[in-house]
Amino acid sequence: MTIPAQRVDRGRPAEAPSTASAPAETPSDYSLILPDGWYRIPLDPEQCARSVDALLERQFKGTDNQPHAKRQARDALLDEADRAIGNGGIEMYLCLQEAGPITLPASLLVTLAPDACEPDTSLEEVSRDLAHHGPVGTEATVENLPSGPAVRTRSRTESARDETTGEVVYSTAVDYYLPVPGTTSFLVLSFSTPLDMIADALVGLFDAVAKAFTWRGMSTA
Repeated sequence: MTIPAQRVDRGRPAEAPSTASAPAETPSDYSLILPDGWYRIPLDPEQCARSVDALLERQFKGTDNQPHAKRQARDALLDEADRAIGNGGIEMYLCLQEAGPITLPASLLVTLAPDACEPDTSLEEVSRDLAHHGPVGTEATVENLPSGPAVRTRSRTESARDETTGEVVYSTAVDYYLPVPGTTSFLVLSFSTPLDMIADALVGLFDAVAKAFTWRGMSTA
């Protein structure tokens, strides 16, 4: 997936957080490695609807007697995609992997946050700010990934409540804030799962995907 050049290189040298001595180089692309069974939805208005429709045709194949459920799923996915596009989303991935009789519910949203901080802001400061403004109990740390230093947050929030039993359903979110080299922008990898019972195992997968992330097309600004 190529990052639009104008969204990464704004025509002026800008240092990435806590990398003041790094050369002013900017990437034009990045690579993600995801397990089989993850479906990509490009967050481009012209491609998004076609991708969602192809996914639903695949998922509802052989169940043509559920047009209402299919329509609801389409509306929900397109609404989510519209919100992501409005917030700078580039692409979205949905996990379709199966574990026994269930599909593992997990997702990844990739977002570009342009000019997200001042040039002299350290990642430690970004980490403290995210922990302070995130949900109660948010964990925020600075991690040294193969692609470079990044801020990682993990949070657990109430996502729903069973009206009959009162049982609370929790969602777990893991976000990686990757400084885009040569800029003051971040590329954000936002992972989430509503399946609390296996959240730790899925978080391990999320971390592995983040560690396999690489920048491509580096060129001097």
